[in-house]
Amino acid sequence: MFRRQNWQFCEEEERGTVSLRFADAPAMIEKNAGFAPARLCGESVDVESAVSYTPEELAKLLRVSKLTVYDLIKKGELPAYRVGKQMRVDSADLDAYKRSMRTSGSAAAVPVPESQPYGGKHAPGPADPAFSAAGGVPLVITGQDLLLDLLARHMEEHSRNVRPLRSMMGSLDGLISMYNGESDLVSTHLFDGDTGEYNLPYIRRILVGFPYAVIHLAVRTAGLYVAPGNPLSIRGWDDLIRPGIRLANREKGAGARILLEEELRIRGHAAWAISGYEQEFRSHMSVAGQVAAGYADAGVGSERGALSIGVEFVPLRKERIDLVLAKKPERLEWVDEVKRLLSSPGFKEELSRLEGYDFASTGQILWEAGKR
Repeated sequence: MFRRQNWQFCEEEERGTVSLRFADAPAMIEKNAGFAPARLCGESVDVESAVSYTPEELAKLLRVSKLTVYDLIKKGELPAYRVGKQMRVDSADLDAYKRSMRTSGSAAAVPVPESQPYGGKHAPGPADPAFSAAGGVPLVITGQDLLLDLLARHMEEHSRNVRPLRSMMGSLDGLISMYNGESDLVSTHLFDGDTGEYNLPYIRRILVGFPYAVIHLAVRTAGLYVAPGNPLSIRGWDDLIRPGIRLANREKGAGARILLEEELRIRGHAAWAISGYEQEFRSHMSVAGQVAAGYADAGVGSERGALSIGVEFVPLRKERIDLVLAKKPERLEWVDEVKRLLSSPGFKEELSRLEGYDFASTGQILWEAGKR
């Protein structure tokens, strides 16, 4: 049990960093928060109630699968909130949920075995007690683009057989999570500098032996965020290595970061030598916000991020966003449902209202590995 202490948030010299420390302790615990620092000193908080967990941390703590945690959040049984792109659950809400389960004996408290790779005997299905009550099999959709939120909503509205659950992670991490049996549908926009292709070179290398389908979702423009008016005349990848240029980078595994690293690699530049390369942010919006606030001179992202934040955008490459669908034997029906949904007039009409994308080939099947 934590006891009440005085915590202080104090401004540090490094941009984008908030320091959290005990008032009576010399040690500092620093955490990159993805925004400009603020000063809030001398306030007392209950440390126990201040602790929060991500769904992944809760899964490890409770010894259940992440699907179980997402399902409890989805049904409202475990209160959660967003910090940027990340879901959080306060320890007080977790304790309240555990107390309610002890008294009610609800079936929702039955743990689901840890997720297994494709073919594992514990793959979740309709018979799993934690899933049956809510109706439909959970379908974990991994990726950060808003198009996936739209897809999940349409699936929820038009299918009684699946229950979409969103997981926010980068393209490469999403493919790895599919390999580990933790994701059912993954969006990718991964550029391969050796072939000039998007996505398929990575998918084929990572999902060896897996039956899967790759379906095209959209094309968007990738490039660099710079300050309005582009005062430093940053016009391409080579400009990023100029002395004094500060970068706001994406997290490891994000498609935008891999694009940066591949574009610099094929030009013979070392990405790690750029000032700010180690400073990571978890969304296009966060990167664009750093540039807008003057904490960075450039960052890699999509055109839509520039439109939303108000920074200038230097277009450099058309990138393809594709969907990878795991064709597990017990879930083949939903693969066909996704194919139909992507071609449906209602879904396409809603897509057409979004700026910054090209949907001319949405729904095109690019690759199918494994026989049905």
